[in-house]
Amino acid sequence: MSAVLEHRVDRLEDALEAFTRSVGVEFNKAYNGQVRLQQEMLAFKEEMRAFKGEMGVFKDEMGAFKDEMSAFKDEMGSFKDEMSAFKEEMKDFKDEMLDFKNESLRYREEAERDRKSMNRQWGELANRLGTLVEDIVAPSLPRVARDLLGCPQPDLFGVRLRRRFNGDSREYDALLVCPGFVLINQTKSRLISANVDEVLRVLAEFPEVFPEFADRRLIGVLASLYPDQSIVTYATSKGVLVMGMGDETMDVLNPSALGTAD
Repeated sequence: MSAVLEHRVDRLEDALEAFTRSVGVEFNKAYNGQVRLQQEMLAFKEEMRAFKGEMGVFKDEMGAFKDEMSAFKDEMGSFKDEMSAFKEEMKDFKDEMLDFKNESLRYREEAERDRKSMNRQWGELANRLGTLVEDIVAPSLPRVARDLLGCPQPDLFGVRLRRRFNGDSREYDALLVCPGFVLINQTKSRLISANVDEVLRVLAEFPEVFPEFADRRLIGVLASLYPDQSIVTYATSKGVLVMGMGDETMDVLNPSALGTAD
């Protein structure tokens, strides 16, 4: 009996020892699992903290992006307004260009009409220049002879006089003969210095063409509407009178030339 009891006690001690070992192993496993869980929780906590920080950064970035999008929207609104204003300006510019085109067309039409009118006027003027002697210069010669040279009534006064000389013809624009002198006129649309020399040659030849007036003083008279002053000066030095348009009639511009005439 005692041996059996002792045997059972031994078996009980062995079982208790085995249980204790088993419990210790499980406890260690449980402890180690708890440590690992704590470590994992700590790591998870750190990851969550980092994630929270990243989300904060992301939130800030999204806020900045939102602000940028709002600014972009405002800029697009301003751009839209500018484009609308530009569109209106282009419309105004188009209207102005159309007005300019129409004005240019009217100007060209008016210029064409003016050109045709001017051509007609030039043609009329050219025709009138052909009668300058008869219409303007000749009527002034008797007055010049009277007021400047004291001849109240000329012996002979003619326009476009011609005379045969040495088998040729000599023509004088206007000729006025007084008892003491003869006015011999040449009329030009524009005077040049060569006209002064030409009238001097006419004067030198005149006594042979009109020997009946060879004993009279010969005075050359050049006439033009608006002679250049340099021509007047040159003619004065040669003793040739120059007539130009005054306020109403043709006037002698250099009466002092009579003092230098031969």
